[in-house]
Amino acid sequence: MFWLLVIVSVPVATLATLWLIGERGHPILPSTRAAIGQARAGGSPKATLKAIHGYVYARWPYQYIKFCIDTLLPHMSAGFKRWWADHYHGKVLPTELACAIVRLDHDIKRTDLDQIIPYSTARDIVLSSSPEVTLLECPCRHARENPCHPTDVCMVVGGGDFVLEHHPGRSRRVTQQEALDLLRAERERGHVHTAYFKDACDDRFYAICNCCSCCCGGLEAMVEHGVPMVASSGYVAQADESVCIGCGDCEAACPFRAISVNGKSTVHWEKCMGCGVCVGRCEMDAVVLVLDGRKGVPLDVRTVGVPAPMG
Repeated sequence: MFWLLVIVSVPVATLATLWLIGERGHPILPSTRAAIGQARAGGSPKATLKAIHGYVYARWPYQYIKFCIDTLLPHMSAGFKRWWADHYHGKVLPTELACAIVRLDHDIKRTDLDQIIPYSTARDIVLSSSPEVTLLECPCRHARENPCHPTDVCMVVGGGDFVLEHHPGRSRRVTQQEALDLLRAERERGHVHTAYFKDACDDRFYAICNCCSCCCGGLEAMVEHGVPMVASSGYVAQADESVCIGCGDCEAACPFRAISVNGKSTVHWEKCMGCGVCVGRCEMDAVVLVLDGRKGVPLDVRTVGVPAPMG
């Protein structure tokens, strides 16, 4: 009987301790209670498992992302790479379209995203007008020995209560203007705005990440490991040979290795994701983004069905 009690009590005590750690010493935080309510509304074992996955991902993102970068990505099979992309992926956003999400002045729910997000799951855009933005210390940058700075560049868009309650020392709510200023500053640093979707985050868009090629796990997964988890913005860079002086700034800045310079700049269509980093780096204004239907449809919350041209 004694050993039976030990066998039962040890795992129970372990789970209770982990729970208290996860809830920062509280029986249950309000945002966790809300998440449990959503899982119950799902009413299926699959919804429950997804909720548990979502809790682990949101509560321990630094350990989760570091494990993915260091252990998971280098050993993925071809089939698993596609499965991973279906469940966890991003859509590149030129700065103008990223700012449009932060500036949103009306409620929006879009589910007609097959051409925007070419994956089988996590396609919804669910946003309220003037969505709240919460900055979180970037798990990808924190996984690196010498990360890019600043590190508080992950923008949780709407529903940031869980992040604020569970990571009070690593997150903060920002105003709309602060969020816009951050987007522009990150673009000046040559970083890529990416709208991220994850099935464990209620099957919806949840964050704008500001990604650098040296730290971002998503960009590394795509460029280094061939995981197709980042979708094109719907635009392609185009270089004007009559203006280009072949300085190589665009080639050095491109996070997708889509530009080569040999006297003049050449954009490799199949690699270009339409992020626009090269546009901001060209002092001669020789590079522009052009809409290309073969790359999909831009994620533009200002329009429904018809993408607006870039200014």
